[in-house]
Amino acid sequence: MRYTVEYFHERVLAEIESWPGDVLADYARMIELLAEHGPDLRLPYSRAFGDGLFELRPRGRSGAGRAFYCFQVRRRVVVLHAFLKKSQRTPERDLRLAKRRLKELTNV
Repeated sequence: MRYTVEYFHERVLAEIESWPGDVLADYARMIELLAEHGPDLRLPYSRAFGDGLFELRPRGRSGAGRAFYCFQVRRRVVVLHAFLKKSQRTPERDLRLAKRRLKELTNV
């Protein structure tokens, strides 16, 4: 059974759509894999950050993107935050924002 993919806010989808074509194409492929495999998707496509937060890891020749997501009831995936990577480490500000949005969803 497939998972449905939703976005926390339309700005998250707009950010992803602004990515370079090669990174966006890899993201689209990974979203299909995520919808098909759900929590069974692992490295190199997805990485767990703990407490129900996961990271999708698309890349291309022009760079790498990251999309934080979580799983919700009824086989839903919610993409919480997305950005283009500019360094090896995930910026703390982006991680905090994703965690805050995850908390908003789980404390409703």
